[in-house]
Amino acid sequence: MENNNAKILIVEDEVDIASFIETELTYEGYQVEIAYDGMQGLMLARKNNPDLIILDRLLPKMNGIEFCKRIKQSSDVPIIMLTALDEVDDKIEGLDAGANDYLVKPFSLRELLARIRVQLRLKKPVEKTVFEFKGLSMDLSTREILRDGKQINLTPKEFELLSLLIHSPRQVFTKENIFEKVWGWDFDGEDNVLEVLMHGLREKVEIKGSPKLIHTIRGIGYTLKES
Repeated sequence: MENNNAKILIVEDEVDIASFIETELTYEGYQVEIAYDGMQGLMLARKNNPDLIILDRLLPKMNGIEFCKRIKQSSDVPIIMLTALDEVDDKIEGLDAGANDYLVKPFSLRELLARIRVQLRLKKPVEKTVFEFKGLSMDLSTREILRDGKQINLTPKEFELLSLLIHSPRQVFTKENIFEKVWGWDFDGEDNVLEVLMHGLREKVEIKGSPKLIHTIRGIGYTLKES
């Protein structure tokens, strides 16, 4: 049995097939929901944001091709299309409509499970690399930092410190939090090293005439917020 709690939506009008797939996927550890027509499937997909959709092609109210086209307008959810139509042109039409994979009925359960695992592996979250706050912009991939359009050059430790602050604007970080995140628990330097680093960061980030962004919270720590 898989250790998996991914959400899977089955859109299938044949009750026996839908129930069979639901039973097996539930056993594998997935969270499963069923829709028995295309319109209901579209509604559930938009409402519940599943991690993967298993889609029959021949559906009442809205066929699988139209379903794919509509859902892909606003979502990149992987879709495995199940159908009795096995001609090459049918497969091409399904894939062109937005299906990520195409499995012909009757199908092997083991093959379906394998294809599900593949699609879920491929669906990797896109990590955010650009953070912006009140005229301050930080690109983690290029390490470019701008304040009101002007480029700023930081030392490696200044970069780590600003990255921590801009990830969670308005959150107050204690000195202990910052030491742990920026230096690690084994840091044994001077107590004033953080004050020195923060002073250097402020000298570079703060611009005369622009709102102050880095604030000291007396007795607690530091935060990135509006003046």
